[in-house]
Amino acid sequence: GSRDEAVSRDEVMSRDEFMSRDKTMSRATNTPPAVNIIRPLSSPFLGTVSTDIRFQPALRHLHTTHTTFHEHPREPESEEETVRINYILRDGSCRTIAGRTGDNVMYLAHKHEIEIEGACEASLACCTCHVYVAEEYSEMLEEPSEEEEDMLDMAPELRENSRLSCQIVLEKELDGITVELPRITRNFYVDGHVPQPH
Repeated sequence: GSRDEAVSRDEVMSRDEFMSRDKTMSRATNTPPAVNIIRPLSSPFLGTVSTDIRFQPALRHLHTTHTTFHEHPREPESEEETVRINYILRDGSCRTIAGRTGDNVMYLAHKHEIEIEGACEASLACCTCHVYVAEEYSEMLEEPSEEEEDMLDMAPELRENSRLSCQIVLEKELDGITVELPRITRNFYVDGHVPQPH
């Protein structure tokens, strides 16, 4: 029905009904559209009158991270942009990879077939890319966000130097950084899937 129709006292607007009336956002203000409801009320002095109820749903803004990184790592083109990173694997061996400034530690691992899962694709919705950062480099990183800390709380074998590798972006100052893969991880892939580089 139209927005101007009368709504009885006992009628409750369902969520589906509300959504069917207001599916579009206001392009000018980027806010949900307001809704008018005409509701009849009884008054011993005025008889039956109508009151115009207007409300506007609140728009919830979701927090997003603004970290800029290369989701598709490429080989460094000069020494100035080269950042070497040491991955300590689960068997104790070390692989040294030449990344470049702006590379994401998790995606760089995927490119070189290093066993870091990253089930949520760097969206801060899991802890499967958990690593330990060598202390001298851990102090050089930005403090973890609240969202990262929430995910780290779910990581097995959590340590003081635990970080999500998807939130570590290589800078020249981090040249020589060492990250260690934990012995166990919370596996989100149950079918043996191995993440592939994009």
